[in-house]
Amino acid sequence: MLTLGVDLASADERTATALVEWTGEAAVVRDLRLGVGDDELIEAIGAAGKAGLDCPLGWPSLFAEFVADQRSGDLRPVAADAAWRRGLAYRVTDLVVRAEAGLNPLSVAADRIAYVAFRGANLLAHLAAAGLPIDRSGAGRVVEVYPAASLRRWGLTHRGYKRPGQASLVDELTAAAPWLELAGFEPLCRTSHDAFDALIAALATRAAALGQTLAPTPAQKEAARLEGWIALPTGDLGDLVAP
Repeated sequence: MLTLGVDLASADERTATALVEWTGEAAVVRDLRLGVGDDELIEAIGAAGKAGLDCPLGWPSLFAEFVADQRSGDLRPVAADAAWRRGLAYRVTDLVVRAEAGLNPLSVAADRIAYVAFRGANLLAHLAAAGLPIDRSGAGRVVEVYPAASLRRWGLTHRGYKRPGQASLVDELTAAAPWLELAGFEPLCRTSHDAFDALIAALATRAAALGQTLAPTPAQKEAARLEGWIALPTGDLGDLVAP
């Protein structure tokens, strides 16, 4: 099986991809690159068994309704308290990650991550037009991933790793996952946090493909389909390879 991890950015030069092949009791990094454009992404996602995008795959439903009502002139005044603002800013999956992993995903409605989400939405449209099954809840070819939350769930350093000192985190990862073969791509993992995030995204994608991520409850399924759903690993790193 091939899983593709995509550390998506608003610009090509900050976008990274990692392709990992899963072979029985081992996983081998087959490709790791920076500066990836949309055409390359579409081709790579099409060739992978499953792809994980480090990017919100949708917006909060309340936010989408708010914008539509404001545009049409149908917006009704409400008591604009903190809970109301939070409902506009955060998706259901963001709140679940906060509760389960103790991390606060960036608000796709009120933060610069929206620039990345613009690109992500257009990318999903291209993939759907090419005939790939797209489901924002993660049931199709593409799943939403959050590398920092995955690292947290696997017991690895998840804060501050994008600052100097990243090389030690690569050592931490390879010690925790001796079955992972970085081959000639290890130096890039040590020097680029974009490349490292793409690698973690590929591992989280494997967890999603195996059903080892937190699924939405029946009450959350519609929100997951509309807003996107972060694949939060439920097992250990070692569970990603066959016993």
